[in-house]
Amino acid sequence: MSDLLHADLAIAAAYPAPRRSRQARVVWGSRVVTVGGDAPVRVQSMTNTDTVDAIGTAIQVKELALAGSEMVRITVNTPEAAQQVPYIREQLDRMGVDVPLIGDFHYNGHRLLTEFPECAQALSKYRINPGNVGKGDKKDRQFGQMIEAAMRWNKVVRIGVNWGSLDQELLATLMDANSRRAQPWDAQQVMYQALVASAIDSARLAESMGMPGEQIILSCKVSGVQDLISVYRGLAARCDYALHLGLTEAGMGTKGTVASAAALSVLLQEGIGDTIRVSLTPQPGEARTQEVVIANEILQALGLRTFVPSVTACPGCGRTTSVTFQEMAKQIDDYLRAQMPVWRTRYPGVEKLKVAVMGCIVNGPGESKHADIGISLPGTGEAPAAPVFIDGEKRLTLRGEHITDEFQAIVENYIEKRFGQPATEAPAA
Repeated sequence: MSDLLHADLAIAAAYPAPRRSRQARVVWGSRVVTVGGDAPVRVQSMTNTDTVDAIGTAIQVKELALAGSEMVRITVNTPEAAQQVPYIREQLDRMGVDVPLIGDFHYNGHRLLTEFPECAQALSKYRINPGNVGKGDKKDRQFGQMIEAAMRWNKVVRIGVNWGSLDQELLATLMDANSRRAQPWDAQQVMYQALVASAIDSARLAESMGMPGEQIILSCKVSGVQDLISVYRGLAARCDYALHLGLTEAGMGTKGTVASAAALSVLLQEGIGDTIRVSLTPQPGEARTQEVVIANEILQALGLRTFVPSVTACPGCGRTTSVTFQEMAKQIDDYLRAQMPVWRTRYPGVEKLKVAVMGCIVNGPGESKHADIGISLPGTGEAPAAPVFIDGEKRLTLRGEHITDEFQAIVENYIEKRFGQPATEAPAA
């Protein structure tokens, strides 16, 4: 056997087969979002509006759904919020937004789901945190009330453990047991075990109450990259429930983006994770939809899904003193993203389009040939001409002050010709 083949086998062994989980079905009306099993990794988000503001919440849910969030979570923390959930659902249905709603419950979810059955029905999924459903004798009873509501209305539940609100009784029990070990683990390892045990024990308790395992999704959220990787590897090895993946309190701006991408990418590459959320703190004035864009970008960069056409652009160097290619790349990227809510249905497959906007002759023609459609702008000292490549061949050259608008029109025309559906003939009278 050749050394090269040995190397190939070693690389293959380093990447385990994707984890096959049970599949949950999150439903609203005719819309079914499958999670786990053979379903693609799903993207979800959460509103930051006051749920009592039904109109404001419905508008933000719509914005998140249009950005690509396939499920949207809303806070249900008071009777007033629970009363507004059916109205939020109604507003969304009127707007033609069939995205499933997830109810985020803490402390009083057992009462809200029981006392407001219209709320329980309007939601497609419940998030339950076993660390704050009650203490002592109340814990199992109140947890059971939420599971009973989910079974009554045939809803999916996410049992979401968070290290900021971990069951302290369970943690104390595991700490005591650890102290009696011949070689005790460090406190961090015990914390990992407590998170995993809390999630799995709660899921098994729900199943013992009659909840189908296929309708249970688990999560164990922490805010450290290495912590998340360690916890989810342990969780994935011990169960076959679908898993919700994401850092909690990832942070703001580049910190939150990089941390989320680093943690999620490692786990997703190992086949761990069935649905993800990027818990990004919005910067002042930043749209809530930014976290959806980042989640989409992570999955697209890994080759797991495609959401929008990709725009390849060079970073710029001393050869590219003009900012024209930067402005063009941004305009084209913004334009493609803005059109996607309409193009998804009008031009099936357009999300796989590859566009290149390059700044000089060094890599410009090569990258443009590899893209579906690309342009190579003149760099320092180059002739003031911009060759356009379509399907690997040079088709025309643009010159003058309106290159960006002309190229955008060429891209739109290409999309219409390649991805447009042929018109169907009207039936004979």
